[in-house]
Amino acid sequence: MTRVLVTGGAGFLGSWLCEQMLDTGHEVVCVDNFLTGCPENIADLPEAGRLTVVEADVIDDLDVPGPIDLVCHLASPASPRDYLRYPAETLRVNSLGTLRALRTAERKDARFVLASTSEVYGDPQIHPQPETYWGNVNPVGPRSVYDEGKRFAEAATYSARREGRVDAGAVRIFNTYGPRMRFGDGRAVPTFIAQALAGEPLTVAGDGQQTRSLCYVEDTVRGIREFAESDLAGPVNIGGDHELATLELAQTIIRLADSRSGITAVDRPEDDPSMRRPDLSRARELLGWEPKVDLTEGLLRTIAWARAASRPAR
Repeated sequence: MTRVLVTGGAGFLGSWLCEQMLDTGHEVVCVDNFLTGCPENIADLPEAGRLTVVEADVIDDLDVPGPIDLVCHLASPASPRDYLRYPAETLRVNSLGTLRALRTAERKDARFVLASTSEVYGDPQIHPQPETYWGNVNPVGPRSVYDEGKRFAEAATYSARREGRVDAGAVRIFNTYGPRMRFGDGRAVPTFIAQALAGEPLTVAGDGQQTRSLCYVEDTVRGIREFAESDLAGPVNIGGDHELATLELAQTIIRLADSRSGITAVDRPEDDPSMRRPDLSRARELLGWEPKVDLTEGLLRTIAWARAASRPAR
């Protein structure tokens, strides 16, 4: 593969994927409408004439000149705060936007990779979650605009594959953190870090016993890239399988940030999953992929980045 189209390329994950693709010798076309993506995320990428930035909305028919070998569809609001703020946009980008991106891949005879999510498993009744699990999603709850949007996107992706129109597949991404996260997006890690660095109480939802499994962004993006460069159909889970309670995460961030912050409880959001951990058997066996950066090291890197950045907005 020599030329890669990344939708949502100015977002948190998208910008890291653009960077890794450039670092491994690909040309990259980054498409973003900057609804939640940030121009600063791609401003310092090593271009060397191999990065093209297109400001466009993927729900429109993309007309990208020249050959494309791979389409990575990452465009979508991805944090609860964003997709609750932009429900219609979230539904459109994961439905019409996915169909448009698939059409682009079909026209260009390119491989298509959907960045799906662990949210397709909903509040799981099977733990850890294997790719064969169909999920437990509330189709009418507030999170459904994202959960069901991604489930539709997966259905569209595999329909196109079954019809023989596109070499398509999907990765299901679990909780990812690291530099370039937006500190105002409402997710636990950037929220806790911003609060710890400001000396404010860390706001833990409910009793804090709900669990998450975190993966450092470089590892997650490496998994996406290696899946994209394979011929696998998937879906394949990509994420960390070290599970911890959100209360423990908050305590860890306070300690690593050398903060004097305390912890305060806030209401738990509706349909907030009680647990989350991927079964990584497929990723390990088929891709030879697993996370390399442990949680302490990843959080220390993220805290150092946050300290060096301008004051994180909450």
